[in-house]
Amino acid sequence: MRALVTGSAGFIGFHLARRLLEAGDEVVGIDGFTPYYDLSLKEARQARLEQDGGFTGHRFLLEDFDALQQVYGEGFDVVYHFAAQAGVHYSLENPRAYIDANIVGTYNLLEVMRPRPPRHALLASTSSVYGANPAVPFFETDRADHPLTLYAATKKATEEMGHAYSYLFKIPITMLRFFTVYGPWGRPDMAPIKFAAAIFADRPIDLYNFGKMRRDFTFIDDLVEAVARLTPIIPPMAADRQRPLPGDSLARQAPWRVVNIGAGKPVELEDFVAAIEASVGRKARRNPMPMQIGDVPVTFANTDLLFHLTGYRPSTSVREGVPAFIGWYRDYFRV
Repeated sequence: MRALVTGSAGFIGFHLARRLLEAGDEVVGIDGFTPYYDLSLKEARQARLEQDGGFTGHRFLLEDFDALQQVYGEGFDVVYHFAAQAGVHYSLENPRAYIDANIVGTYNLLEVMRPRPPRHALLASTSSVYGANPAVPFFETDRADHPLTLYAATKKATEEMGHAYSYLFKIPITMLRFFTVYGPWGRPDMAPIKFAAAIFADRPIDLYNFGKMRRDFTFIDDLVEAVARLTPIIPPMAADRQRPLPGDSLARQAPWRVVNIGAGKPVELEDFVAAIEASVGRKARRNPMPMQIGDVPVTFANTDLLFHLTGYRPSTSVREGVPAFIGWYRDYFRV
């Protein structure tokens, strides 16, 4: 198939693009190469993709509607939208970046898909949309109306925008709610790389809420497998529906649904740090700190819908995933 991947030099977009190329698909990538974190990592990911003749990369922001329209052209079989301004806490420092990238960028993508819809568009969202929900695990059918950060609010807005375009213009859309993804080629602003870097350098690591947090850590290979399996599962038009699946989030009148992609097994932050310590071979120096504004004490995905749709659940444990991540870290950073 011919696929468009936005954010193709980013952590998740890179892995998904590589999976598609290995399957023999043609991939067109778009990435803005914003300096939110060290661009050398994005350049290294991009260089890996460009080694495959099936990949064509473009460098511009999705806010550039004319450039996006020119690349989109006559359309694609599948669209994967992973480009976004990420980071919960950075939204307190630079909120405008989230409006531009997440709201305007997604709007532009929806607009270019409008006259020539793909067979399926899969758009990244986040577990952060569950916000202040007190009950866990999180189900796709739970209310998600109380975001705690602008990042979460913009991602929830992209879900609602996608629903509107799906209903009005019959674009089949699946929203993907990701839960704390980690693994090789990960983002330097996220805890796994921050922890690893600090431990290798014998610097203290910051443990917020004094380490009393649980996260649904999801290994990148599991996430990519889930997205690949969801690609042919196209949300049906209202007239084509059969008996609904248990707990399905399929919209009443639009070919739109939302699916959690997480491990479904929250891990204590201290246990995650211990797994890194074991892989690195040295102890971390801990700096206990209060909870950060916008944080939540636990994330926990219910993955029943993913399983009912695809027959698959993420299964890589922290005990398996962390050594793979640290192996890549040692090789890439030469430590």
